[in-house]
Order: sequence, then structure tokens, then C-alpha cells
Amino acid sequence: MIRQMAMVAMMGVSLMAMGQVAKPVDPLHAWVGLQDADSLAAWTNWHLAEEQRLVAELTAAKGARTAENTLKLYDEAQFHLMIAGNQVNLMFTTHADKAIRDKAQALTPVVSAASVALSLNQEVYHALSAIDPKAQDAATKHYLERQLLEYRLAGVDKDAATRDKVKRLSDEMTQTSLEFSRNIQDDMRKVLVKDKSELEGLPADYIKRHAPAADGTITLTTDSPDYTPVMTYAKSAQLRREMYLEYNQRGYPKNKTVLMHLLELRQEMATTLGFKTWADLATADQMVGSAVGMHKLLNDADAASRVASAREFQMVSEFAAKQGATNLSLSDSAYWNEQYRRSAYDFDSQSVRPYFPYAEVEAGILKTAAALFHLEFRRVENAAVWNASVHAYDVYDLLAGGKPALAGRIYLDMHPREGKDKWFSESGLIPGVRGEQLPEATLICNFPGGDGDPGLMQYSDVVTYFHEFGHMMHEVLGGKQRWAGQSGITTEGDFVEAPSQMLEEFFRDPGLLQSFAKHYQTGEVLPAAMIAKMNLASAFGRGSWVQGQVFYSTYAMEVHDRDPKTVDLDALLKDGYVRFSHYQFVDGNRLYASFTHLTGYSSNYYTYVLDKVIAVDFFAQFDPKNLLEGPTALRYRKAVLEPGSSKPAAELVKDFLGRRENMDALKKWVNEEFEKP
Repeated sequence: MIRQMAMVAMMGVSLMAMGQVAKPVDPLHAWVGLQDADSLAAWTNWHLAEEQRLVAELTAAKGARTAENTLKLYDEAQFHLMIAGNQVNLMFTTHADKAIRDKAQALTPVVSAASVALSLNQEVYHALSAIDPKAQDAATKHYLERQLLEYRLAGVDKDAATRDKVKRLSDEMTQTSLEFSRNIQDDMRKVLVKDKSELEGLPADYIKRHAPAADGTITLTTDSPDYTPVMTYAKSAQLRREMYLEYNQRGYPKNKTVLMHLLELRQEMATTLGFKTWADLATADQMVGSAVGMHKLLNDADAASRVASAREFQMVSEFAAKQGATNLSLSDSAYWNEQYRRSAYDFDSQSVRPYFPYAEVEAGILKTAAALFHLEFRRVENAAVWNASVHAYDVYDLLAGGKPALAGRIYLDMHPREGKDKWFSESGLIPGVRGEQLPEATLICNFPGGDGDPGLMQYSDVVTYFHEFGHMMHEVLGGKQRWAGQSGITTEGDFVEAPSQMLEEFFRDPGLLQSFAKHYQTGEVLPAAMIAKMNLASAFGRGSWVQGQVFYSTYAMEVHDRDPKTVDLDALLKDGYVRFSHYQFVDGNRLYASFTHLTGYSSNYYTYVLDKVIAVDFFAQFDPKNLLEGPTALRYRKAVLEPGSSKPAAELVKDFLGRRENMDALKKWVNEEFEKP
């Protein structure tokens, strides 16, 4: 898929080409020795200089083209671009110093400039094309074929004027996407609560953390640790509505204009490269293969979940009506689903929060991953990190033969702070290369905890942690490839969520939960009876969840599968909610202004739907009585995670399942709540 790229920045190119950029003290870690914005620029420029040096060596090579004298140099150039891009983004999303965040934002299009220049370099393309694919091993052949496809999708075979236009559009797309993200990052909204009685229903520790000011008012923010509990537990419908609107207006009105401009740029890029729409271009190298394939997937997922979703809403709305609540809106959804679960399943999600203090959850997830994937995690107390709150762990492979073998390093940046990205994500930092470089990756999250706060987590928080850790395990275990460009999560974009969504399902196992879920005050293990109730309650609402994912996917598709001049962001948003949710739309909802997946996944949010289909199909292969230690776990590691992108994603699925994925497991998963005795 076409990346968001920038035009080549001419300033400094000649210096880098001449190798006059000093090598950093630590070329692999941007934050080590980082003193100011200029030092970040120097670190980045060194990697760009190395990329240019390698490309020059590649294009100057004489004689027959081989994997060793051409593809290896190309891959090493990509390695430097990947490191630079990953870590400039890390500094942009996490660094406490605004000047460094600003510099990282300015450097992002410079790194993208090198990427677009490489993607449009005809000499490199012709050199790669001259390599005999028949002489290569299967992984190398796949890598070569995929890189050549990406070159063609980037327009390398177009004339000079077209390639120049692609560069210009890429530059604008990069700058516009950065502007979109920064507008959200800097727009933390606040809701002023005039009396603490408005917080009725919220957990005691939440109320304690939000002490009234001298005038009796309480300030809440749209950061997740403030927002999510209000939407789930606050009895005040008015407070929920206020928080909902503030949360869904982040970045507005600026980002409405920014997003429309981005859609126009993408459409122009698509037509320039010979595609009808951006959605057609963005799916050309994905598992679904085309926008038509995306439409079919979403229609199938809709059909698999629509009846269950309607039944769930009927059950909740009838329950709420008995409590005097009618005409339920989107801002009421989480609260009344929670109340219904309490009544129908005798389960209050607040009751489990004391068993999920952040430190215990972190330890439990590490323990789970260690058992499942045959690994060992060792805390690195003296590791250089970009913030004092970040924890680093070295990962050791217990299957390497003999003593544990170092397999990589992970970083956990898990709590909110000013200037930090507000979402939950995993990011590769350094791609692994077999025999040369171990992979490194990080989680960037915003869970409660830190500064003496036990960080009592909601059920959904822990599921999110499992999800993101699934990405990280893919990054590390898939980081032993011959080529950096096949390391870790470099598969087709619409497969990357499958391993993470699969790991979510492990959260339901009683034995696994009792290994770490302990009361933060008494040490009591989470009772089996409570786990049983939690699992029953958590199965409720899956139809609505799938419908929600189909809604997000459809919205992302529909703003990209037509001429932007015909796109009405607000009308499509409301229409989508009406089609896929039974709750009333809340006027003033501007979700699109903070829907960051529109800049990342662009039209391809459907990834979450396809990968849920794959994930529950994967999980259905495990023995529920022996999830962690049965033979399936090792087979899953070997067949799905370890290959990275050395095979097409469809082959990874088939290697594990013995067939293609289908909707059967999803239908069973969605209707599990209705099949219980």
C-alpha cells in the first residue's frame, strides 16, 4: 500500500550523500544521549545518510544482479528508514519536551521524503527486477515479488511528470496527517462538574482521585482514565452526554477541514496511479485484494451479527425502560449495557477492578505470554528509556536449545502524561535481522496507575492490554527473518490485528486469571464464581460489538470509495450510526475529527473485522482445558508468529488452520450468549 510519504527535502541531501553526518553515540536508540531538538535531527540525518549511501552502492554495482549484491543493500537501506521512522514517531508521540515533539513532527516528512524517493527510484526498481526469482529461497522470492508490487503501486513505472506529482502529493499527505494527529494530541477537553453528587455511581478510587477544587467544582478530562469510567458507571445521563460530546469533538472544527483536504489528496493520488478511488488503491496489496472484496467482507460480517445485535438492544432497552430510561442514545450505551449485565448475570464490572491493579496485570500478562510462547521476561532496571515511567524487559527464548537465548527487548510506556499520545498502541522500534540485530518494540498506552495510584483497571482495560501485547509478541517472535523488511509485523496490513485479537480470548480462562488477578489490598485471588459471572456477562454484546466494527469500517470505506466532493462527513456519520446501531444519534458528535485510524488505516479499518474472523477461528483450535501448555500453542507460535511476513498472510492462516478462514467461528462467538443453558 502507498505509505504517507513526503517529497524529498533538498536541504542537507548533498551532505548526507557525501557521508559527512557524524555517527551518533547510539545509532539504534534516538533517545539515548538526546539533549535537544538538534540532537534528534542529527540522529535522524545519520540514518538518512546511511540509506543514501547504501542506495548509491546498490545502483553503482556492476554485473549480474543477485540477492547478495542488490536485495541485501536495498534491505539495509530500508532498515535505516524503518528505524528513523519508528523512533521519530516515538519521540513525537511520547516525549515530555514540546520542542523535541515539534522537531519530531518536522522530521517525519523528511524521513518520508527518503521513503518516497526510494519507492520512485527507477534504478533501484530495475536492479531488483533483474534478480532471478527462481534462484531464491521461498521467503526471498516472496519478499522480492512484494517489493516490486509496492514499487508499481507507488508509480515507479510512470513518467517523470507523474512521479513528481506523486512526490508532491505524498508530501502533502504526510504533512496533513501529522496536522490531524497533532490537533487531537493537543486538544485535551475538560468537563467541569459543579457538584460531586454528579459523580454518583463512579468507583470510590475515581472519586478520590478527583477531589473538588476550593469552589467545589471537579475537573474531568477526555483522557481515557477519566472518560471511560464516566461512560460506564456514571448515573448522570447529563454528565455522560457532556463527556461523550467533548470526547467526540476533539480536534473539531480544525480536523474537519484537515480531513477533507486529506481525502482530496488521496483521491488525486489514486487517480494519478490509475485507480478509480483511494479504497481501490489501498486494498490492491491486501488480503481482501480489492474494494469489492472489502465490501463483501463487511456484508458477510453484517449478516453474521445483525440479528444478535438487535436482540441485545431489545434486552437492554426493555431493562432500561423498567428503570424509567427510554429513548437511549449513544452516550447511554456503555452505562445501560453495564447495568443490564449487573442485573442479568449478577455481575458488576466494578467488583473485579480491585483484582486488577496495574502492577499485577502487567506481571500476569508477562507470565501468560511466557507460558504460552515459551519465553522469559527479565526486567532491565538500568535500561536507557525516554521517560522514567517506562519499564524495559529483555525477552529470552526458551526454545533456542540449551540456556535461554536473548530474543529482543520490549518497553512498556503505559500511563498518561501531558503531551503524550492519548491512544493505546504497539510500535516496532528496531526490526530484527537474523544473526545481526534483535528486535525491539514498545507499547504506548494510557492505563490508570503510576505516582502511587494502584491503577485499578476495568475489564476492558485488561482486554486492551492483552490485545496490544499480542502485537508485541508478533513483533518479537517474528523478528528473526533474513530480511528486515520481513521482520515482525510487516505482513499485509489486514492481517496485523489477527494475533492481537486472538490473544484477547485468553483473558476468559479461569486458571490464567487466577494466576495474577489478586485483590490489591487483601491479596485474595479472584474467585472462580466471579470469573464465571464475568465470562457470562462479557459474552453479552458481541453482536453489537461486531456491528460497531462494521460501522467504523463502513465509514472509513465510504469516505474513501467516492469523489471527496460528494462526501458529507456529518451525513455519512449519522447515516452509519442509524444503519449499524439501535441507539439514537447524539447531535454534535464529530467522531471523524478524532478518528485517528482514518490517517493510519485510511480506508482499511475493515482490518479489525477480517482479523476478528481469523482470530476467533484461530482460538477455536486451542484446547480450552489446556490453553497455555497444549501443543496448539507451540504450533501457533511456529506457524503464525515466527514467520513474520516471510509468507503471504493467507498462507500463514492456511498453515495453522489447514484451510482459509470462514465466518463459522465468528457466528458461534457472536451467538455464544444465546446458546447457554
